Amino acid sequence: MRFAVDRLDHLVINCRDVEVMASWYQRVLGMEREDFGHPSRVALKFGGQKLNLRPHDAPQSEWLAAEVCAAGTQDLCFIVAVPAADIVGHFHGCGVRIELGPVTRQGALGAMGSVYCRDPEGNLIEVSTYSS
Repeated sequence: MRFAVDRLDHLVINCRDVEVMASWYQRVLGMEREDFGHPSRVALKFGGQKLNLRPHDAPQSEWLAAEVCAAGTQDLCFIVAVPAADIVGHFHGCGVRIELGPVTRQGALGAMGSVYCRDPEGNLIEVSTYSS
């Protein structure tokens, strides 16, 4: 049987410090924290998706993961519905250093304005808009 993927449900980010990461994603990107599971796990919800924050050294017996789990190795793009200039202003207001942008990039739906920063673990975070 052949099938097609409908959407992405969640991503897992390996972290050295789950609490620092959760706080940053809540404060800077407006995500909602969710504590779940046993042992206790932390997720950050946005739209119809979520990020699960996994301690990079969690044993595979507690949290099945990729073969290599290293903090700071992600490159993620999030879409917002505000102009790129507003993203820049928000980052400045949060004290977040901009790595690059605004610049035009090609996204899944066409051209988008992107602004890049890094989260506390060094992951590259691209916040993009299809608005002008």
